[in-house]
Amino acid sequence: MSETVEIYTDGACKGNPGIGGWGALLKYSGRTREIFGGEALTTNNRMELTAVIKALSALKRPCKVKLHTDSRYVQQGISEWIHDWKKRNWRTADKKPVKNDDLWKRLDELASRHQIEWVWVEGHAGDEGNEHADSLANLGVESVLLKE
Repeated sequence: MSETVEIYTDGACKGNPGIGGWGALLKYSGRTREIFGGEALTTNNRMELTAVIKALSALKRPCKVKLHTDSRYVQQGISEWIHDWKKRNWRTADKKPVKNDDLWKRLDELASRHQIEWVWVEGHAGDEGNEHADSLANLGVESVLLKE
């Protein structure tokens, strides 16, 4: 693991729940890769998580990763909350099931393969990578709308 893969992710939802999209921009060694997709009925948080899962799934081997997200839910969930959720068998502090536990479990599995720095960036504030990921997430929404 030498060079770092820079990843920017974002999710979008038209209505919450509603039609959603996710997007990710991966940058490594002067190359870029764009991925996106969408779902007909979902939530913004599910799309934020899906963007990260799809980006990490695209990596072919263990990597050093700097992952940028504008979702506090994702950033705090994976770096702070997940440890207690796992200790409590995927329950919150008030003993309710963790929302989106299917995605959190998948993200936990993928994250364990890599050395990841989780970076929160303010959304819609001019960060070039975040704006690009947002555009990709909106393409994901459009891809669902075109199928209808």
